Amino acid sequence: MAVLGSIDDLGPRLWLEARHQGILTAKTVVWLCDGGRGFWRLFRELFEKHAQGILDFYHAAQNLWKRAKVWLDGRTKQSRQWFIQARRKLRRGKANEVLTDLQAALALNDLPDSARKTLQNLYDYARFKALGLPIGSGLVESACKWLIQQRFKGVGMRWSEDGFNHLLHLRLDWVNGRFDDLFALAASPNC
Repeated sequence: MAVLGSIDDLGPRLWLEARHQGILTAKTVVWLCDGGRGFWRLFRELFEKHAQGILDFYHAAQNLWKRAKVWLDGRTKQSRQWFIQARRKLRRGKANEVLTDLQAALALNDLPDSARKTLQNLYDYARFKALGLPIGSGLVESACKWLIQQRFKGVGMRWSEDGFNHLLHLRLDWVNGRFDDLFALAASPNC
């Protein structure tokens, strides 16, 4: 689903597509998103009752430094070293080791409430992973690159807004397997 316009233009179309794909009857639905406030507003308004919201793990890790500063007093060498190691582990796919560290941090009695809440939210990723739910938005970001950028941002390409919108909707129908529905032949009245 894509739209040229505002987040408010996207909401109704996204809801229609979600209904078309069975959001109301699906066993498990995940809303995986980065930290953009507009997208989370859409989630709260339209999808919260039907989907598990997951902040992309790598975007969530960006917030880790903020909490590490509170937890380990960010001006200390210890907090910087811990964060560098945690980030390195994330890059190498060792999220479970970072989650183990977070679990140990949550056991501390003197952990400030703000840090505890963020660390608890990050620790939820172990549960998401165990359930087989996605925790990274790389697949979605890659699909956007393929769907939009490769098709519409070629060398020398220029699009009017109307032309872009028309071709975008054709491309979306093709990608979603509904292209033939656009051109279904109606029975001729002469037959």
